[in-house]
Amino acid sequence: MESNTLNLEGIKELQKKLSTLIGVSGYEEDVSNFILNEIETQALADKTWIDPLGNVLAIKEGSNKDNRILLDAHIDEIGFMISHIEKKGFLRFVLIGGFDTRILLGQSVILKSNMGKIFHGIIGSKPPHLTSQEERKKQVEVSNMYIDVGLTSEQEVQENNITIGTVGTLFSAFEEFPNGMVKGKAFDDRTGCNVLLHIMKLLKRNGHYNDTVLFNFAVQEEIGRKGAITGAYSLNPTIALAIENTTAADVPGIRESENPVDIGKGPAITVADRSMISHPKVNERIIKNAEIENVPFQIKKPLYGLTDAGYIHISRRGVPSSVVSVPCRYIHSPTSLLKLEDLYETIRLIDVFLRNPANITLQ
Repeated sequence: MESNTLNLEGIKELQKKLSTLIGVSGYEEDVSNFILNEIETQALADKTWIDPLGNVLAIKEGSNKDNRILLDAHIDEIGFMISHIEKKGFLRFVLIGGFDTRILLGQSVILKSNMGKIFHGIIGSKPPHLTSQEERKKQVEVSNMYIDVGLTSEQEVQENNITIGTVGTLFSAFEEFPNGMVKGKAFDDRTGCNVLLHIMKLLKRNGHYNDTVLFNFAVQEEIGRKGAITGAYSLNPTIALAIENTTAADVPGIRESENPVDIGKGPAITVADRSMISHPKVNERIIKNAEIENVPFQIKKPLYGLTDAGYIHISRRGVPSSVVSVPCRYIHSPTSLLKLEDLYETIRLIDVFLRNPANITLQ
C-alpha cells in the first residue's frame, strides 16, 4: 500500500477530526455531513446518500453484483440531553447511551445550542464540604447532578438557545501518548468510521475488488442499534462485518480470563457476543486471509458487548456476519485510549478480507 494512502499520520489526523465532532445519538448531523463530504469530494463511492433515519449509505460497485459485502460502523456517541433549566441557569440532564456514572462528577462537557453555538460546561453536584460523612459514602445519582455553563439565569440560558432537548457530551482534547497511542472522546465508534473511510480510499486506488462493497455509517447504535436495522434492509447485503471499538481490559485488577482483548495485539475478531454468534465461514475468511498477508489479529473472548451486527445478521433472509474491532481502553469515556498501530492493522485486515486471496466462499 502506498504511504500516501495508508499511514499512521493520516490515520491519526482523521481520527482526531472524527472524534472531536459532536454526534450524540439522534443528533449525528455534524458527523454525517463530514463523512458525506469526505466521500463526495474524493469520489470514493459510485453512489452515496443519507437515508431518512440519518445513516450515510454508500456503494462501490464490483464486477460481481451478486456478492454484496456490507461494512458497518456507527457514527453516534453517548451523551446527555438537557431535561430542565434551573432559575439560576444550571442545567439538569438525562443520559443518552450507556455511561459509567461514577466518572461523571467534575467532568468537562461540551454542548451545542439550537443555533449551533458551542458551550463548554462542568458537571457538578452538592459541594462535598456541605455533605455529611454518610452522603459522601454514596454514589451521587445523575438526578442530583447539574451542568454549569457559566450562564446565570433561566432567561440567559434561553436567550442563548439552550433549551430542554439540547444535547451534548463529555469533553476531552485529543492528545498523543507515548508508544503510538492517542487519547480522545467518541472513539466508539469514530474509530470504525476511520477504518471505513480508509477502505474506501483503498478501493478507489486499487480498483481490483471483485465483490460489490456496501457501507453504512450508522446512526443511533448506542440507543438500540437502530441505524443498522434500516441500513442493512436498504443495502441488502449477502455478507457483513461490523467494524467497532471494543474494550481492552489489559489493566491492573483484571484477571487474564476476564480480559476480552489487549492493546497492541492487532484487531480483534468476535466469535460470539451478547447479540450474535459470528458466522464461522465469515471468520474463516477473515483469519485465512490475514494469515496470507501476515496481518496480526486476536480473538475477542466471549460474551462481551453487542454491536450493529446483532441486527444486521437477521436482516431480511439473514446475513452471515461477524465483527472486527480496534482494542481501546476506557471505552465510553471522554478519555479513551487506543494504539494507532492496531487501527492501521484493522484497515489492513479488512482490505485483505475484501480482496480474499484465500478464495474463501460461504458455500
